[in-house]
Order: sequence, then structure tokens, then C-alpha cells
Amino acid sequence: MRLCCRHINYTYPGATHPVFKDLHIDICQPGFHSLFGPSGVGKTSLANIITDIVSDYEGELIRDGITTSLYAYNLERLPGWSSVGSHLERVTPAEKTDLKHKLADIFGVEECLESRFSQLSLGQQNRVNVIRYLLQDFDLLIMDECLANVDERTRGEIITEIKRLFPERLFLYISHNVVEVSKYCRDIIVLRDNHKSPQTVLVNGQDQHAGTDAGGTSLEKTMLEIMNAA
Repeated sequence: MRLCCRHINYTYPGATHPVFKDLHIDICQPGFHSLFGPSGVGKTSLANIITDIVSDYEGELIRDGITTSLYAYNLERLPGWSSVGSHLERVTPAEKTDLKHKLADIFGVEECLESRFSQLSLGQQNRVNVIRYLLQDFDLLIMDECLANVDERTRGEIITEIKRLFPERLFLYISHNVVEVSKYCRDIIVLRDNHKSPQTVLVNGQDQHAGTDAGGTSLEKTMLEIMNAA
């Protein structure tokens, strides 16, 4: 499995200056990876290019072993005409019913399934949306601030469980939380302003799994590398 962007150039419609100039990323294995950087450097735009939402760019996109790419973001909303459980049931293949219940339990939303989406807290809404995507068939899932309104401890538990349940899938996690991406992600692609060269810097994360703990010194070193790269 490989995700590679080569010589990507892209300018927002109507803009005069490009957001990407000869951008390059290369992820060569499944697992939890991160796209990190300050607001405005184009993280969401790059996610849209990778998932074919944006097509008017120059360069080469390689998705070797990746047939289905999905993009989830934290402001998505479900219609209010039926319960959350009914929405999840409609998108759940019969063979994944047990997985649906397992995810609802892990994500702590079992008690919310009879409620309408609008009745949930922002954190509960985020967790339901992530479950909805995990129940679909995908090779690559981009999670754009999908757990932004979930408390830190629960986010960590959810990420480690996703890694355990989907070891052969590729996840690209977009977050502004440097501690989180340092601790749980394998490759951290630091996206920088297009005036800097190169526009991306790769930092190796701690890739923490359930039952492991990143040491304080090594975690701090990773965080420092990320902040210096940004």
C-alpha cells in the first residue's frame, strides 16, 4: 500500500498565489499517519486532492493498493428525521453488524443511538460520524479534525482501538494537537507555508498502541522536531 503525491501544484480558484508548489509526500505502509501544520497551509485542500474532491491541480497522485479513499471532517451533520441508530443501520452491511455495536461501545455512544443527531453533544456527533465511516469499505480514511470536540483521554482510547481493529488500512489524521500526533501516529507530514522549501517535512512519530506508552523524553523530542519543522 502506498500513497504518493509528486510535484503537486495547486492554486485556489480566483487566487494569484499557489497554495502548493512542487509538493511531495510519500506514505508506504498502512497505519495511522498525520498531516500536521498551522491553519491556512492547505491541509484540507491536500486531503481533497487525495480523495478526488479537487481535480484541477498539476502533478501526480499515486494510490497503489488504495481503491477507495474517504474523507471525513468534524463539521459533518446527519439529517434529523430519524435516530442515530437508524442512520448507522442504513449504512451498515449485514456482515458488519457486530462491528457496529463494538464501535458504538468503544466510542461510548451506545446510549445515544435512539436520539436524533441534533440532540447529541458536539463530541458525540463527532464520534458517530467516525463510526459511520469506519463501517464503510475503504482503504484510506482521511480524518480531518474528526475528534476535535472529544476529550483527550477518550480520543487516545479511540485512536488506539481504531489502530487495533483496522491494522491493514491507511489513516491520514489531521489535527492541531502536537502531543496527539506525536504519540499515536507513525509518519507525521508537517505541511509548511509554500514560501518554505521543501513544503513538507517528515517526522517519525511514536506510533503508540494499546498497552504501550511513549517515554517522556522521546515524546518531547518528537514534539520538538514537529514544531521546529513547522
